[in-house]
Amino acid sequence: MKNGSLFVSDTGQNRVFIWHHLPEGQTYQTPNVVLGQMEVGDTGRNAGAGVTASSLQYPSGIWSDGQRLIVADAWNHRVLIWHEMPTQHGQPADVVVGQPDFGSNLPNVQGIGAAPNERNLNWPYGVFCDGERLWIADTGNRRILFFEKIPTENYAAADGVIGKPSFTERDYDHHDPIWCYSVKIGPQGQMAVADTQYYRVLLWHDWRTAFHQKADLIIGQPDIDSSGMNRYGLYPQANSLSWCYDACFYKNGLFVADTGNSRVLWFEQIPTANGMAADNLIGPSDFHTGSENANTVFGTDKALYWPFSICPDGEKLAVADTGNHRVIICKLLI
Repeated sequence: MKNGSLFVSDTGQNRVFIWHHLPEGQTYQTPNVVLGQMEVGDTGRNAGAGVTASSLQYPSGIWSDGQRLIVADAWNHRVLIWHEMPTQHGQPADVVVGQPDFGSNLPNVQGIGAAPNERNLNWPYGVFCDGERLWIADTGNRRILFFEKIPTENYAAADGVIGKPSFTERDYDHHDPIWCYSVKIGPQGQMAVADTQYYRVLLWHDWRTAFHQKADLIIGQPDIDSSGMNRYGLYPQANSLSWCYDACFYKNGLFVADTGNSRVLWFEQIPTANGMAADNLIGPSDFHTGSENANTVFGTDKALYWPFSICPDGEKLAVADTGNHRVIICKLLI
């Protein structure tokens, strides 16, 4: 969601939707542009054929400033860049990151078991850009790649790596991002990484320090050595997480998509210590309810079912309510 436009990864159907204006009301509205398929009603992986500049396979994270578009094409092990906003259905991307050309899509270019380097990718699920610099959550390689400039040529080399001592390192420990699904940069230079597999969000007060030091603090766990779902409890708490897939900064605070607990947590201020409790939430009626759609059998306008992605823009928040196969847009009263 950006400047009144809405961008949605229809992940399971291998396409991206673009609405030029935010849909209003609760009725179905046809997107203005559909990417990833030759026909807007098709849903096949790579449009049912070989990988191309126009095809997608399990697209995930999206970034746009309303003029450019960047999509994490996760199962093609690449990131696609449109330097001008697509205006036609199935419009091909301008640049591919992670692969030498638009016809390649093996993990780390050479295939399963190939070593990572400064140019390749393995299941990249998240992207973020500040308008100039680019961060890619290279999930399968358990690292984040950093580019000083948005790439303008295919197979560009990253300028830095976060979570590993070098571009070619494959080993990892629990102090590093284990399964980094999304990366976001805050207005004061903070960095939040949704580390899904360890049920936590890693937070750096300054993203520049992440190249040479571990996270400053942990959200969802009491310390860096802990990794329990809901802190090994039967029910969620205000300071626990389950399969968190996204986090994003808003004003002076932070939203966290606590996906496995079917809720979005809100921290009024950026946490300053490990395991701090959230101040409020969206979805369940209290911090101890973790069932899908809260206490209802079917989705409602107040319940969530596995929210994967969240994006604030102005006074509105878009939530990818994945289990209910919908996107919820709500007004923020904070």
